[in-house]
Amino acid sequence: MKKICLFVAVLCAVMAQAADYPYLVFSNTAGTTTVMSVSSLTMSVSGSSLQVTNSDGTETFTLTELVSMQFSADGSATTAIEHVLEADRAVEVFSVTGVQIGSFGSLRKAVQELNAGAYVIKQGVNTQTVVVK
Repeated sequence: MKKICLFVAVLCAVMAQAADYPYLVFSNTAGTTTVMSVSSLTMSVSGSSLQVTNSDGTETFTLTELVSMQFSADGSATTAIEHVLEADRAVEVFSVTGVQIGSFGSLRKAVQELNAGAYVIKQGVNTQTVVVK
């Protein structure tokens, strides 16, 4: 069974929820955390890397080593926004470039059928990025 690592994306509804969270905290499999300001934040995925750039500089993360990415009010990982998707509700799946992959009866079903990679998942008005390992 494929292991899934959900992380909050700077997309649609999540961005509205993140308005009061000035930091984005990244945690990797080695236990290292990186805190970045959301000021002028941009993110891009290329191959197996996530490149995050803000007004202070650029950080690159290997997706297979990224455990979580969460908004934070104070730079700690304890004030994160909860995942916005429900595992048992229908979803639409898109590539990170916006191409629709398909529709699935539930997030769980989608994760079971998707190949390893990063996807944008839409459920109603909520959108979240999902990495399938």
